[in-house]
Amino acid sequence: MKLVVLLKQTFDTEAKIVLKDGKIDDSGVTLIINPYDEFAVEEALRIKEKLGQGEVVVVSAGSDRAQEALRQALAMGADRAVLVKTDGLQLDESVVAEVLAKVLQQMEYDLILAGWRAIDDSSAQVGVRVAEILGLPQINLVTKLEVEEGKITGHREIEGGTEVVEVPLPALVTAQRGLNEPRYPSMKGIMQAKKKELKVINAADLGLNATPKVEIKEIFLPKGKQAGKIFTDEPAVAVAKLVKALREEAKVI
Repeated sequence: MKLVVLLKQTFDTEAKIVLKDGKIDDSGVTLIINPYDEFAVEEALRIKEKLGQGEVVVVSAGSDRAQEALRQALAMGADRAVLVKTDGLQLDESVVAEVLAKVLQQMEYDLILAGWRAIDDSSAQVGVRVAEILGLPQINLVTKLEVEEGKITGHREIEGGTEVVEVPLPALVTAQRGLNEPRYPSMKGIMQAKKKELKVINAADLGLNATPKVEIKEIFLPKGKQAGKIFTDEPAVAVAKLVKALREEAKVI
């Protein structure tokens, strides 16, 4: 079975966001595999191990720095990786999906896996857009996945229960938390990753004519929160001051 995982490199969840010249500055920031994509990588590896055969390919669209995330996926056990460099392109989720779909059209696959959303923009669009472009059936927010001959069955949590969806292969699945517990790369895996193929493609060479549907006008940080007030007077006085503050400062009454 040929398995492809769509992977995005994102900021570490503990990273402090800093703006420079109106843009997010990633210098000195730790970047990681998007956690939901990590579930997708792990699931692809488990499917391959269960079947005893197959190939796991990880694909990412981004800058050269995304090679770090791809190498980590290779260290986890993926067989090879593809980086589509998007430097100089105007990007939104629709363009990224077009870029990835164009690359996938040149590959063989039985199953495509991706995280259901990225933790940086939380758009939850790229995976499903890729499926629509390629005309593939899709199961989203999967917490359990079963692979059989020519089909897959995905379990997804819904209010008050579980929904079970079966679709034929090839198909696309997006992973939700709870699908598995991603493994840590072993030292042997880290050493082997250095020798595995990591192919670099320039998105500009794909012949795309995609334009963003979303334009970012401005990026800004939220205003800092003001410190709270504590009134330590006698109860009657404290209540009067509190009511005044709620009326005149907070303007909630």
